[in-house]
Amino acid sequence: MTEPAAPSWAPTRALGRSVLLTGLLLLLGVALGRVDLVLLAAPFAIGAALHLRRRPESVPEVTITADETYLVEGGTVQAGLTVSNADALGYDLVVVRTKVSPWLRLEHADRPFAITVPSDGWAAIDLPGEALRWGRHDVGPAAARAAACGGLLACRPVVTPARGVRVYPTTEPFKATEAMPAAAGLVGAHRSRRLGEGGELAGVRQFAPGDRLRRIDWRVSLRTRDLHVASTLSDRDAEVLLLLDLLGEVGRSGGVRGSASVLDTTVRAAAAVAEHYLHRGDRVSLLEYGATARRLRAASGRRQYLTVLEWLLDVRADPVEEDYEPVLGAHHISTSALVVVLTPLIDPRAADMLAQLTQAGRFVVAVDTLPEETAPPVRNQWTPFATRLWRIERENVLGRLREHGVPVVTWAGAGSLDLVLRDVARMAAAPRGR
Repeated sequence: MTEPAAPSWAPTRALGRSVLLTGLLLLLGVALGRVDLVLLAAPFAIGAALHLRRRPESVPEVTITADETYLVEGGTVQAGLTVSNADALGYDLVVVRTKVSPWLRLEHADRPFAITVPSDGWAAIDLPGEALRWGRHDVGPAAARAAACGGLLACRPVVTPARGVRVYPTTEPFKATEAMPAAAGLVGAHRSRRLGEGGELAGVRQFAPGDRLRRIDWRVSLRTRDLHVASTLSDRDAEVLLLLDLLGEVGRSGGVRGSASVLDTTVRAAAAVAEHYLHRGDRVSLLEYGATARRLRAASGRRQYLTVLEWLLDVRADPVEEDYEPVLGAHHISTSALVVVLTPLIDPRAADMLAQLTQAGRFVVAVDTLPEETAPPVRNQWTPFATRLWRIERENVLGRLREHGVPVVTWAGAGSLDLVLRDVARMAAAPRGR
């Protein structure tokens, strides 16, 4: 047998005090034979009876509203609470309170609200604020408790589930004007080394079957008395793989206007690089270097850009045991893709992964996402010396990576990758020994 549901409305202490005082005065009046005590009890009894002649049948409904538009860090959040009353009896008082993510700074959201809701009506509470950091944040859950019948009855707390708010990372200004090391698609904005339909002149050659008439170079043809056509280099798109090192989180996030942790720098840099290459018509894919190894397939266009931003919202630090090696083989990466590895280079496995990809012939660029002021907390007098040794060891790792041909650059916004892309493109165009 199912247990009967608990009543939605319960008596308050005010009703208990009223009944207790009325009964006590009546007993004393009868026992002592004093009519004045009975007259004193009459207002309490009559008032309670008048207020309880009609009782509410439904509890308040609480609705959480949150901004669902394209919201970035530092943007304005429009949130609110709506309390509705479907009953024919109004609520004397409704106390509403909600929880809010610490990365959503909403006005007065840290205290309860007291409102009145008329019968068959509603009341709204606006919670404007600001989004401080990227990610998926919650407004709620919210709880409300109403009092009716002159405060003699109160409903049990009504809890509404949280409402999610998506805050996309801000894209730092970024541009890369240098050529890509390899372009393997069919169409695009990058000059390929292959002959084909494009806008870059490669030379003039004799006419051959299949050549288009509009390619005929009449000046050369009249001079040599043979038909010649202009050959061009094909314009092709490139594939950019953004590899995110999530083996550890360093630093403390202070939001959009505060200090940036490694994860903040990684996500914001990935969004900026993806936006740049997708707007140029290239294909962009993402891959996590960690235990979960999430992957986003390569695609192009605005839809892919929105998918990238949505994918980045779920990026979390993904540490694994020291004896565990994340599965990432060179065969998982296209030979013509530019691999941009966003890594703080604090885990030896990340440096080994970079060296292996370079030795396998992949075009790799490492972007250092470690903040400059990062340092471990001071625990004793030996902490500064240990920090100095750690920095020296890290510089040695960077030196060994450069010896293996892995260019390492610190993320600095616009033009961060221009110099290293120029070197990678030059190395890709150089003839390789057999």
